[in-house]
Amino acid sequence: MFINTNMGDDDGAASKLFNTKVLLGLVAGAGFSYGLYKLIFSGGNRGKKREFRPGGDAAWNISRQPGSLLERVSGLPLVHEKSDLTANGSTTDELLSKSPNSLEPHPLEMLLSLLQTHPDPSARIQVLVTLGNSAAFSVNQDYIRKIGGLQIIGNLLSEPAFDVRVQALNALNNLSMNATNQEQLKVYVRQVLGMIETSHLNSDLQLAGLRMLTNMSATNNYQYMMKSSITLFLSLLVVGNLTLQIQVLKILVNLSANPDMVEDILQSQAPVSLVLLFDSCTNTEVLLRVLTFVANLKDWTTSTNITEILKHSKDSLYSVLYGDSSELHQKLSLLLSHPDGEVKSQVAKIMT
Repeated sequence: MFINTNMGDDDGAASKLFNTKVLLGLVAGAGFSYGLYKLIFSGGNRGKKREFRPGGDAAWNISRQPGSLLERVSGLPLVHEKSDLTANGSTTDELLSKSPNSLEPHPLEMLLSLLQTHPDPSARIQVLVTLGNSAAFSVNQDYIRKIGGLQIIGNLLSEPAFDVRVQALNALNNLSMNATNQEQLKVYVRQVLGMIETSHLNSDLQLAGLRMLTNMSATNNYQYMMKSSITLFLSLLVVGNLTLQIQVLKILVNLSANPDMVEDILQSQAPVSLVLLFDSCTNTEVLLRVLTFVANLKDWTTSTNITEILKHSKDSLYSVLYGDSSELHQKLSLLLSHPDGEVKSQVAKIMT
């Protein structure tokens, strides 16, 4: 298949658009058929409780390998659009059925080329969605990295078009499920943190950025890059909607599982209203995660020498949770009668 990017008349434009649509359908379908059995990702570090994706199997509709990095992180559901007709009148599905055991790399290269050259934001969005879907599979994650795709997609984080930036983050989210890719993607962590801080509350951009950072925080390797944003996470936890709260808590639970991060977490400025989450009226999924977060901190705190500065810092998370005026203990006592058994178990763990 060849896309002639030099056409200038109406027929050329129509042909280029047609070929682009065919290419999008080809890679989306091929990524699914070839990558389905290739879902093997590197494992993270073991020990403290980390975040997983409860209920994520239905969204992905794929089999995950136990103990994999994918099992630790959150992602986006795959999008499978209807196949377009190819130039010879065959559907994309028919074309793929002729070679079900191979995915040609050429379409991925062409898609990345389109990202760099196509002037239409809507076309770039479609390309990013297709690349993001294909990046759900490890074989494509590796290949996209090897042909320079991580930087090409990462450059679009500075794109003026809002939806292009959202889809670029969605694609990077899937690509960051690969441990080798994370080594290259770490250069975008602080940029993504800035995007989260400056974007509208509960926006798609904010959520997409948090999803990517959940992947990047699944191991201890790059958590240090998020130290200065712990206060941001705690603030979003208080003011965000349910979806945002859950995504923020996935990151906080991952960070709290690392003993090297605990002191930074406890020193971070935190809103006093954080303790209001420890209530039977709080969504159970949110409540379980915030209890896990505090339980992780408690385990490390008991074996850490808390400095006098930390004890007397009135606006720190340590003060909000464990200070003399904290209402946490009283609220935890009330949660011992919560109807959910796991909630009661986590509360008992914190209080003992």
